[in-house]
Amino acid sequence: MAIPSLLVAQNPMPILVNVYPALDTHSISPFIYGSNGQSDDRDENITARRIGGNRMTGYNWETNASNAGTDYLNQSDDYMAYISGITGADAKKPGIVITAFHDTSLAMNCYSLVTLQAAGYVAADVNGPVSQAETAPSKRWNQVYFAKGSPFSLTPDLTDNKVYTDEEVNFLVNKYGRTKVPRGIRGYEIDNEPGLWPSTHPRIHPNKPSIAEYIATSTALSKAVKAVDPNAEIFGGVMYGFNEYQTFQDAPDWNSYKSYGTYINAYLSNMKDSSTKAGKRLLDVLDLHWYPEAQGLDNNGKLTRITQSQVADSGVLIARDQAPRTLWDPNYKENSWIAQYFSPVALLPWLKASIDKYYPGTKLAFTEINYGGDSSISGAVAMTDVLGLFGKYDVYFSSYWGPLVSFVSGAYKIYRNYDGANSTFGDIYCKATVNDSSVASVYSSLDSHDSTKLHVIVINKGLGERPDLVLKINSDKVYASFLLFGINPDNPNIYSWGIPTHITGNRVLIEAGPQSIYHFIFSLTDNSSVAEDQNHASQELHCTFSDGRTNIHYNASHQASIQIIDIQGKTVKKYDGLEGIGTIEWQGTSGMYEVLMNDGAHVETQKILNIR
Repeated sequence: MAIPSLLVAQNPMPILVNVYPALDTHSISPFIYGSNGQSDDRDENITARRIGGNRMTGYNWETNASNAGTDYLNQSDDYMAYISGITGADAKKPGIVITAFHDTSLAMNCYSLVTLQAAGYVAADVNGPVSQAETAPSKRWNQVYFAKGSPFSLTPDLTDNKVYTDEEVNFLVNKYGRTKVPRGIRGYEIDNEPGLWPSTHPRIHPNKPSIAEYIATSTALSKAVKAVDPNAEIFGGVMYGFNEYQTFQDAPDWNSYKSYGTYINAYLSNMKDSSTKAGKRLLDVLDLHWYPEAQGLDNNGKLTRITQSQVADSGVLIARDQAPRTLWDPNYKENSWIAQYFSPVALLPWLKASIDKYYPGTKLAFTEINYGGDSSISGAVAMTDVLGLFGKYDVYFSSYWGPLVSFVSGAYKIYRNYDGANSTFGDIYCKATVNDSSVASVYSSLDSHDSTKLHVIVINKGLGERPDLVLKINSDKVYASFLLFGINPDNPNIYSWGIPTHITGNRVLIEAGPQSIYHFIFSLTDNSSVAEDQNHASQELHCTFSDGRTNIHYNASHQASIQIIDIQGKTVKKYDGLEGIGTIEWQGTSGMYEVLMNDGAHVETQKILNIR
């Protein structure tokens, strides 16, 4: 395993990272590190879980029957109970698929997001494929009603061919309590990918849904849920991808909403109007799915989508590594039809601006996300980048679609279990910058539970280079040491650099391996500050410039070294073994430099401008 070494920078193309612990701080939502399904993902120490997807559109909570849609023969069966490990008579207990799911979430201290059915019908039986002639309404389906309008029962009527949404929520509230209670279910989702219902669920909803239909459905379902559990969070939209974001998959009534610019804008605005009329917020979270369309050239010269997880050809890896830039960078254009027709995308800023304009206060979620590459380091590079962006741009909830395995597992662990003891990235975002976002990404955080810690995650995207990584903490506080954990291309398991490493001047220089991820945990000294440290040595270093040369005057009571560091963070000259009073004459190329003096007890720096 190639472990980095502490060194003086030599590479001419360094990665320059600046961290500003006091700037742009905001809370990072704890719920961005989630996954889908009934898997527990305990090693990844996830924070949120969603039970959703195509199978949940036709799920009948009264009997646990569901329908696969076109994923498999439009078949109705007991698959949801089966994959939850529930068999026999237990599989027919009302709501047991949901309660088994939430019981696992409670054991893991996770947020539970539960899908509620909104396409109109759910499976009435477990008798196999449903023919076109049996399309709803037929005896193969039970009709969904959001509000029962009569007293609830904990043992629902299985003979009325009806399923009531508010009765399901009441059933869950009766078992766990309301959202505000620690055991309560916090979030409910308005079905799944409604723009695709005619293609994924042609036996339930064969015709294209209109925008007006889904807005009315969202309004009615939310009212029914909040009548039972007023503080439950409603996730709405649940859009599969970019065409649904834009036009609700070319909805039949799109022209009536075209003035909004996008369907997302229309949905937010109309849900705000519905909420105003209802006297309560009916949409808490805008819910999207994101499977990147970005492509790269495989070894045969064929464009291949990055979400094809097992493709590890270098052109695909490069496309995957760069693809997270579509989430934020207006200057980046990926190779995809989305970039071709909609550049610049800068998805997260765009979504935040839409929310601020059309329904302020709405949170943002990506309840299905996958960048592929789980068997290669690029999967970890991409997902580490994405999770960092979600913290930076204040995303509320996200859940990975697919198993958290191999390198993608590593991406989650680098945030949630980097040391094998469930230690985590901080929960307060702070500003961090890098000189070239095509080469590297950086994310930094503070820990509200331990004010002495500063976390910095740096991602080197380069395939073959071993650049110098120059990391500077811009703070009046002194960070004296750091721990380092990372992932490299050889192994998805996280390695540790070992014992705490001492630093001076709030600066670290290491050689970064290709396609590597680093998690630094910096620790403060006592309550001293850089300013105090420098004042202690205020007479020891003084620089002047004359006749084309810099004069460095020093007074060192102990042996010291002096480094001259250029604007890129590279040491261009070093003098060792200095003691007593002396002057160094240095002639360098024109530019800004920093002179750093270190006598082992403290560090003093001074910036200089050299002119030739």
